[in-house]
Amino acid sequence: MKNKDITLTKSIQRESGLELFRIITMLLIVAHHYVVNSGLWGAEGPIMSAPMNGRSLFLLLFGAWGKTGINCFVLITGYFMCKSQITVKKFLKFLLEVEFYKILFYVIFIATGYTEFSISGFAKVLLPVSQIKSNFIGCYLLFFLCIPFLNILIENMSEKQHIYITSLLCFIYVVFGTVFERNINMNYVSWFAVLYLIASYIRLYPKRIFEKRKFWGITVILVIAFSMASVIFFAWLGKPRFVPYYLLQDSNKAFAVLTALSVFLYFKNLKFRSVFINSIAASCFGVLLIHANSDAMRKWLWYDILDNAGMFNSQWLIVHAVTSVIVIYVICTVIDYFRIKFLEKPFFRFADKYIDGIVKAYKKIEQKVFEKFQITED
Repeated sequence: MKNKDITLTKSIQRESGLELFRIITMLLIVAHHYVVNSGLWGAEGPIMSAPMNGRSLFLLLFGAWGKTGINCFVLITGYFMCKSQITVKKFLKFLLEVEFYKILFYVIFIATGYTEFSISGFAKVLLPVSQIKSNFIGCYLLFFLCIPFLNILIENMSEKQHIYITSLLCFIYVVFGTVFERNINMNYVSWFAVLYLIASYIRLYPKRIFEKRKFWGITVILVIAFSMASVIFFAWLGKPRFVPYYLLQDSNKAFAVLTALSVFLYFKNLKFRSVFINSIAASCFGVLLIHANSDAMRKWLWYDILDNAGMFNSQWLIVHAVTSVIVIYVICTVIDYFRIKFLEKPFFRFADKYIDGIVKAYKKIEQKVFEKFQITED
């Protein structure tokens, strides 16, 4: 295919710009959860009671970037995976990481008496996906399985076709999702496919505009400024419909998309290498899986341990918010580092001996089934 560089070079793999971007993105997601999962938000929260209070405005801006962060993660995935392959080992690593943290913290909360055992709760822990409407982790897992088919699609499209389908889907999801919010239903699996098309176009069809770091740096500042202004404006509108995050509150909203895309293009052009940053970034998904593990984790962390709502009137609110996010990120990263070192790596050193055999056996069964039903790969 013209203009399609099919080689994923080692230099790109080692670049740390997007890895730093991954770290910053996760910090913003933790900050978002600090606000929306803690009693600060909602009908009974202090933010709702006094939205134009200085503390409320700080918290609204501090936690505004969670859905934008989801877009950032998927753009990174699309940029790299459009030139890569989903292997059994990659998927198994992802699945086992998800299940490990779900089971670990479920057992801990049951053992300590923090939550009660129930059949439905236990079944939910064992199932990696329980719903596909808005749960990021479950939707990302299913989306991950779609990547090989998305790659077939983009490899067999012309550049014009890639532009047309991406533009059409952006119009449907972003324009309708922003202007006519109540007239569109979205699930993350299909939305992630749209982001994948955007990121893969950037990777497969290099343009000079994509490489202009200064331009994207200015764009980032402008888009963030407009996003923050929109938060303040909608907070000022107040009741009866309190929607300060209207242009950011879901991943397909206009400013959530524009912010993620512009920041992504800026960090893509940061050309440096850091073993330390790459190592820290390797645990970003673990940070998400730990601190947003379950309703019990959210209650324990944000209500019982940190008491976010109780800090609202404190003069130390800003310090509490910033410090909490950083400390949570560090602790979760350390936990995931030990998981990788002492569980994941030893397990796959052992499992690698059997994975290839299992895959070969599966392919033989698959071939026999397809032959029986006369199904071809063409």
